[in-house]
Amino acid sequence: MSKTVSLFSALLCTFIWGTTFIAQDTGMDDIGPFTFNAVRFFVGFLAVAPLAFIFERNKIFKSINKGKKKFTNLATLIGLSLFLGSALQQVALLYTDVANAAFFTIFYVPMVPFIIFFIYKKRIHWSIWPSVFLCVMGGYLLTNFYSATVRIGDTLVIMGAFFWSTHIIFTGKIIEKYNLPLTIGAIQTLIVASLSLIIGLIFEEFIWSNILKEKFQILYAGVLSGGLAFVLQIYAQKNISPAPSAIIFSLEGVFATIAAWILLSQVLDINNLFGCLFILVGVLFSQLVPLFKRS
Repeated sequence: MSKTVSLFSALLCTFIWGTTFIAQDTGMDDIGPFTFNAVRFFVGFLAVAPLAFIFERNKIFKSINKGKKKFTNLATLIGLSLFLGSALQQVALLYTDVANAAFFTIFYVPMVPFIIFFIYKKRIHWSIWPSVFLCVMGGYLLTNFYSATVRIGDTLVIMGAFFWSTHIIFTGKIIEKYNLPLTIGAIQTLIVASLSLIIGLIFEEFIWSNILKEKFQILYAGVLSGGLAFVLQIYAQKNISPAPSAIIFSLEGVFATIAAWILLSQVLDINNLFGCLFILVGVLFSQLVPLFKRS
């Protein structure tokens, strides 16, 4: 797979994520956050699992047998990271607004290079740090956070951002060794769906009639975001390391803003436009500067 295909995969998955925030927020009008995630990610599993069987069944066992324990550990860590990141974000939307959630979610952008550099002791290209700054500032302007009130739900979003960052890092590690993007995608969605179902059955009302009321939001967030987008993320990280990937994924906020402008007639002010520009420049800077071989 070429880097061009990986970049296209990253942009497409980021576009889908950006347009899913509205479905995530409105999809909890009649059901709880864990019920929403349980059904959403099970739908995602049903969308991805048949594709994994069709296209990867002949190489699954051959690939995994090279390091079965490592694959199991990484797949579990990816599933747990995705579960915790999505659960904290989904619950947080009950206690904060979409603008705050979108801004604090972007905190995974600086978290990824910090974890890689300070914990894994791996060298980071110098272009990553100014790119991170541009993306965070862009998120600040894009979400109008300067006029927002900090809420208790924001703490949950920041905690979730940490697990989004570990999800990106572990995804980079597993796809580097095991070229099974569809299988990995199916496993992680099944883990999230199973854990969400257990918690949802304990703490929430699992009523099918209420779930069906949110069917359109669930289908969009499940098939496209929970299924397709997270598989595209794995394809993207095949040729793009975690830190630059996190910067590209910050375009999620840009796509969310554009979607709100088109679908919800949301007015864009000059700060929103500068926010989009900052993130775009940050993404381009992180991708183009390393091509000059300066470090």
